[in-house]
Amino acid sequence: MTPDQVSLVQDSFAKVAPISEQAAEIFYDRLFEVAPAVKSMFPADLSEQRKKLMGTLAVVVNGLSNLEAVLPAASALAKRHVSYGARPEHYPVVGSTLLWTLEKGLGEAFTPDVAAAWTAAYGTLSGYMIAEAYGSPQAAE
Repeated sequence: MTPDQVSLVQDSFAKVAPISEQAAEIFYDRLFEVAPAVKSMFPADLSEQRKKLMGTLAVVVNGLSNLEAVLPAASALAKRHVSYGARPEHYPVVGSTLLWTLEKGLGEAFTPDVAAAWTAAYGTLSGYMIAEAYGSPQAAE
């Protein structure tokens, strides 16, 4: 990722942070709409899960300028997700759901450059997480 892309992701996330609870609801509603089979991996009450999602995103987004600092946590998260039933093919679905959520939350501020920056950030992180959990980053393609 370029420094400009890091700034775009961080700046756009700062705009979503005030509506984080609503953004997390939108995210999970959309995820279960496009991938209903994954719903069984989640608790019925998503209150804590929504907080975890937004908290994790905040840590990652804030750590993008020093990616090495967040990679150990990303590795641990990826390995935990395996035990929940996550598979490599879920990562692209989550990525597209994240982009869709950001587009809804940011409205006109979700420009092509912002979309490209988030795509780069998610691609970098998901590729790393897949490699850590399954040993093969190609599965994210």
